[in-house]
Amino acid sequence: MASRGGGQQGARVGELESMSLEQLKAVKDQTDLEVNLLQDSLTNIRSATARLEVASSSIQDLSLRSHGKKMLVPLTASLYVPGTLDDADKVLIDIGTGYFVEKTMAEGRDYCERKISLLKSNYEQLLEVCFQRNIIIMLIFLHQKRDQKIVLLLPPL
Repeated sequence: MASRGGGQQGARVGELESMSLEQLKAVKDQTDLEVNLLQDSLTNIRSATARLEVASSSIQDLSLRSHGKKMLVPLTASLYVPGTLDDADKVLIDIGTGYFVEKTMAEGRDYCERKISLLKSNYEQLLEVCFQRNIIIMLIFLHQKRDQKIVLLLPPL
């Protein structure tokens, strides 16, 4: 994703010199929209990473508890019901869209760590693309200011 964005940046930066103020404004608006979408994606990735880190530590904590231990089981983020730990060796992993897979504690931790690693990699790639888009916005801003000064310096007809 970052390599594709890098090619677009090179093309756009080269074209900035020949664009009118209106064209620069249109490119800036489009790039602003892209940056906002990228920032939303970055926020979602950070949130998902944090949830997986909590899940991984919960699996670790659960593996230390003994069979038959009473505990509160989360149904939602704010609703817990009393329960008893029946099998301390297996967990259900939510793999998305309502599907769950039974795994051992070690497999569950491994799954969480692999997902965290993938999300962090995606985060770094999106961060790079976002940085490139911000450079484009800054260059457009500089070109707009330069063009506005040229227009102001031209003698009236």
